[in-house]
Amino acid sequence: MKKNLLFIPGPVTVSESVLAAMSKPLIDHRGPRFAALAKRIDEALRPLFGTQQADVILLGSSGTGGLEAAIASTFSPGDTVLAAPVGVFGRRLIAIAKTYGINVEVLETDLGYALDVRALAERLDADKQRRFKGILLTHNETSTGVQNDMAKIAPIVREHGALTIVDSVSGLGATEFRMDEWGYDLVVTASQKVLAAPPGVSMVAVSPRAWSAIEQTKTPRFYFDLLKAREFGRQGQTPWTPPVSILFALEAALQHYHNEGAEHEWHRHGMYAHAIREAFAALGLGVFSQPGAHSVTVVAGNVPAGVDAATLLRKLRDERGVLLSGGQLELKGKIVRMGTMGDVSQTDVLGALGALEMALLEYNVPVHVGAGVQAALRVFLDMAGGTKHDAVKKPAQRTDVQTTGASR
Repeated sequence: MKKNLLFIPGPVTVSESVLAAMSKPLIDHRGPRFAALAKRIDEALRPLFGTQQADVILLGSSGTGGLEAAIASTFSPGDTVLAAPVGVFGRRLIAIAKTYGINVEVLETDLGYALDVRALAERLDADKQRRFKGILLTHNETSTGVQNDMAKIAPIVREHGALTIVDSVSGLGATEFRMDEWGYDLVVTASQKVLAAPPGVSMVAVSPRAWSAIEQTKTPRFYFDLLKAREFGRQGQTPWTPPVSILFALEAALQHYHNEGAEHEWHRHGMYAHAIREAFAALGLGVFSQPGAHSVTVVAGNVPAGVDAATLLRKLRDERGVLLSGGQLELKGKIVRMGTMGDVSQTDVLGALGALEMALLEYNVPVHVGAGVQAALRVFLDMAGGTKHDAVKKPAQRTDVQTTGASR
């Protein structure tokens, strides 16, 4: 079977040991072995959320299901919330809320930028009547390659007092998160992103303060009911049949994460993202996210003039087995996105960047051969700790001859 390098924003490449965990014989999801499994997963997830106070709820769904459960369980029809999207998935939070009859006011942010904390503070300060029952926030936005600084946002939303829901589906685990210390109320993530397990499980951490509100909510709901999930969770169960095999894989993925160590995982994702940004710049793509707003799990680059993004991505997939993603909605055809999550090595990153460079050369984009790979390699050497730069020299700045697709 042809091996593909999967660098999309998720699902991601899953290691053989995690995949193998799915082959375990199924167990009774109402029995003691499942309760023990759920407890181990709970204990392994808490350091990632940064919580000892919250309940961690397991749901059989994608990340979107976790977000829907958080919104539907926390707010009632007619409530007003403030949403602060920085891309497509922030807008999805808005769509979910509106589906449940919740009024949504929006604090807009230009694409490619992180949430302006001063603008957020001004908007919340103007809410003298405390109409906002909730604030919908995005930790990491894969559609634009943007990451918000949740530590800086935290004191602003705490001062207002509204309940906070944080979409950290593609962020949790790649950088430090301190739910208890920062005071966030509901934080949602999923199995198929940073944790590098197959899709099928979302995890929602719910603070004690959030439970007080959830107990009063009047929104109709059935499957995505956090109260019901908590009730069964206290018995070591889930309300509905859980994806047992995916939970086996999730436990194995969490074991791998903790064996490597959180700081190692933070460093690795940051290093890969930095290397890809440098490579994109060297290849003339340009990084779409603005300084101070860069995601460590997804890098978005501008498509060079004269290059058809869909064709470029198709050539990478079909001819070289490298899978990147394109832009969504108004960014369709304008950007390409490369993820850092999953069971991928530095060698895999360099291989994918080399394939991208070859595809650009076929478009006659004026790229110096090896520029992208060398830019990434320099980052890897630098961040590994002081390797001599002479071993990886910058490409010569030539003006007389440009390498084109005919030279590959």
